[in-house]
Amino acid sequence: MERTLQRDGTARGRLLCASLLFMGLGHILYLRQYLKGVLFALVEGIVLISLPRMIGGIRNLFTLGDPHPELPVMERDHSVFMLIDGVMLLAALFLFVLLYYISVRSALGEYKRYCDTGAFSSAGLGDHAFPVLGLAPMVVLVLFFVVVPLVFSACVAFTDYSSPHHIPPNNTVNWVGLDNFVALFGGNATWAGALGRVALWTLIWAAAATLTSYAGGTIMAVLLQESRLKLTPFFRSVFLLPYAVPSVVSMLVWQNLLNGSFGTVNRTLIALGLIGKDTVIPWLSDATLAKFTCVFINLWAGFPYFMLLVTGAMTAIPPSVYEAAKMDGANRFQVFRSITLPQVLYQTTPLIIMSFTHNINNFGAIFFLTGGNPKVADSTVTSAKGTDIIITWVYNLTVNLQKYNFAAVLAVCIFVVLAPAAIFNFRRTKSFRESEF
Repeated sequence: MERTLQRDGTARGRLLCASLLFMGLGHILYLRQYLKGVLFALVEGIVLISLPRMIGGIRNLFTLGDPHPELPVMERDHSVFMLIDGVMLLAALFLFVLLYYISVRSALGEYKRYCDTGAFSSAGLGDHAFPVLGLAPMVVLVLFFVVVPLVFSACVAFTDYSSPHHIPPNNTVNWVGLDNFVALFGGNATWAGALGRVALWTLIWAAAATLTSYAGGTIMAVLLQESRLKLTPFFRSVFLLPYAVPSVVSMLVWQNLLNGSFGTVNRTLIALGLIGKDTVIPWLSDATLAKFTCVFINLWAGFPYFMLLVTGAMTAIPPSVYEAAKMDGANRFQVFRSITLPQVLYQTTPLIIMSFTHNINNFGAIFFLTGGNPKVADSTVTSAKGTDIIITWVYNLTVNLQKYNFAAVLAVCIFVVLAPAAIFNFRRTKSFRESEF
């Protein structure tokens, strides 16, 4: 039965109660927006029909199943599926609560417009609803394809999902709280030592790979800019080749070239008489030398990117600035130190931060060049080898040891470290500062 609303705002309480009682009820009874109200009510009806199943799925999320050794393996509770289903159900409930909130806000907003204008919109699906309808598919996709996997990975860090005793469906997985974090951060000397060693090398690798690539790209950009050779475009094209070739191919080629036994590099050095015939330089088999090799090969593959960036940044510097510096008697090094480098750094600092965060997760540069090798004392237990960074260690833990719980802990640590850096870098961008919020 249609109700009449006063334009003095006194009916706001009745409208709010109706909207809270059932989704879309306020639109149908008071606002004459029948299509919009029916759509909202239909959503809540679907949720109410599915409620028993949703309650069971959320219960399974908390229990992760019960062991039933008397049943065939494929009929037992699968804890991982229960965890995934539970997280997805929570995401669906979040969407429902969000939509409920939107429906209430929509009803109150439409009533406010009615008080101001004295008229209702026929269906309520006009200009005001268009932004919500346009963003809805993106929100759903981000929630289920980005947020849900992240939450699932974080949840695994608080379970005992690992080989050999807790791999479903043969066995169930249990919640263990912070036990995995305690084991990795000091509770187990072997694992804590491996984490400290890998984390330290990860930071050193990321810093060294970023700084060397940036320095190499800057030097090459300045030299090509100042040389004024007619062949400068040709040299720029040649230097771009390492960046143009897929990194997987490049790293695998270098892996073969630097092989200690039959690699081309060692054979060439022997042929030139620089090393003895029985001498083998362990480019990739000695832990310390392999780390230097990784940084050097990454410099070869990464400097063209920064060379392009610095070249572009240098073209934005007015030539009159250089002319004034030369008239004051500054030499080339002083011009570079006082004019070129500060201007280039100002424009490329956010990209340096992005490169640093990328190198922390630069899986291919390590895995396809060294495979994380050589092995060290605790590699048999932890699978963390001499040149492994955290992301390659996560791969080894999941593929080789099936220690999904420890791998999830490392993934959470990576997220905690990189997310603030990414947000900080995004907030510094011009597009963010100029947007309206």
